[in-house]
Amino acid sequence: MEKRVLEGLEPHKVFHFFEDLCRIPHGSGNTKAISDYCVSFAKERGLRYIQDNSNNVIILQDGTPGYEDHPTVILQGHMDMVCAKEPDVAFDFSTQPLCLQVKDGYVSATGTTLGGDDGIAVAYALAVLDDPSIPHPPLEAVFTVDEEVGLLGAAALDCSPLKGRLFLNMDSEEEGILTVSCAGGLRSDTVLPVTAGHGCGICCSLTLKGFSGGHSGSDIHLGRGNTNVLIGQILQQLSSKYTLQLQSLEGGKQDNAIPAHSCASFLLPADQREAARADVEAWWTQVKAQYAQTDPNCTLIYHDGGEVCGTAFTVEDSKKITDLIAAVPNGVQAMSKDIPGLVESSMNLGVLSVEPDCLRLTVSLRSSVNSEKDRMRAQLAEIARQYGADFSCRGEYPAWEYRKDSPLRDTMVEIYTQQYGKPPVVEAIHAGLECGLFSNKLPGLDCVSFGPDILEIHTPREHLPIASVQRTWAYLLEVLKAL
Repeated sequence: MEKRVLEGLEPHKVFHFFEDLCRIPHGSGNTKAISDYCVSFAKERGLRYIQDNSNNVIILQDGTPGYEDHPTVILQGHMDMVCAKEPDVAFDFSTQPLCLQVKDGYVSATGTTLGGDDGIAVAYALAVLDDPSIPHPPLEAVFTVDEEVGLLGAAALDCSPLKGRLFLNMDSEEEGILTVSCAGGLRSDTVLPVTAGHGCGICCSLTLKGFSGGHSGSDIHLGRGNTNVLIGQILQQLSSKYTLQLQSLEGGKQDNAIPAHSCASFLLPADQREAARADVEAWWTQVKAQYAQTDPNCTLIYHDGGEVCGTAFTVEDSKKITDLIAAVPNGVQAMSKDIPGLVESSMNLGVLSVEPDCLRLTVSLRSSVNSEKDRMRAQLAEIARQYGADFSCRGEYPAWEYRKDSPLRDTMVEIYTQQYGKPPVVEAIHAGLECGLFSNKLPGLDCVSFGPDILEIHTPREHLPIASVQRTWAYLLEVLKAL
């Protein structure tokens, strides 16, 4: 059997199950195998379980001696992960296990995302269910799918079997923070019909890479460069001045990740080569200065080669494509008027692609105010209408509203203060969590989200501090004991 990379780490069972999960491909939309793994876990231990048609799994376990009649606790996390890799790494997320490594007190995956968001939650829950010596009330472990693409599993889950109203969501990525409210959101798709034809000219290619990227909710306020937006800016500038015929354009893989890599190719007349190159270099000088702090490793690669003839969009369609990209709002749209420092509303142009017959844009839209979410949706729809594009939305989920009276929150604050010698931060976040959907489906739900530190999530640089996993495990056990 292949040697286990995490074998010597503590807590042993947590890292054992986490490594098992990392060996199973489980990107969003590819969750049957990891769902079946959780079912097999339950069967092997004689636990009751439910697996639905969406691949969501619920595992039920009685309380330990002395806790049988205590209120049921729900442990919840999602099974799917964001699949992102370095551009030069050959890796197939649909078939290959992650290549784990341990270095300097961190667990990471070579060249790819790690899936600590939210594999560590599933590993925590399995480790609790696996150990009969851990005192706890009756448990309902809820593992959902496709959270990263719109909370689709939680939206589809039939919650009627769930009896618990104390809800521990383990999908937060900062130790010491208890999250008690989050934004709602949706995905929007804009499709602009265009038709590829034929063109001749100097073949030019432009690539933006090395940007920091990050989570489109929790990192949107950091001002990091969005390569889809930036490549749209320079292409619009060039198409406004020169006879540009776009050939290809692609950027971003996940709408809830700030894109860190985008590329385009286009044709220009030979006599416009030098002027266009000068414009690109001048623009890049400004971009480098603007993002020197947030994206210190950002890189532009620009080539203008020989004259070629081939498939290309007309000058008119090329300008229409670049104008539409430039018209899409991006980044923080409003800050909260009630909570200082909290982003209220944002948009992220996460996925951009040109196909032979259309331009496709996907935007992740978030807001803690439903009326603002509706306003931004209408704004994007109007932009699409102006350019003759089709507009649709999917994966809408509600905001998780703050609960003033929360005995669960009070208990968790008290235990954290005892364990760490200082109180935790209790906050609302701009990122989306499944807690809003569960709160809508389970009246009276008392819910808190927490977790260990997971650094640079949704990027190939994601890494998980071992010590934080250990402390959060000890905290989880004390919370269960107190409940």
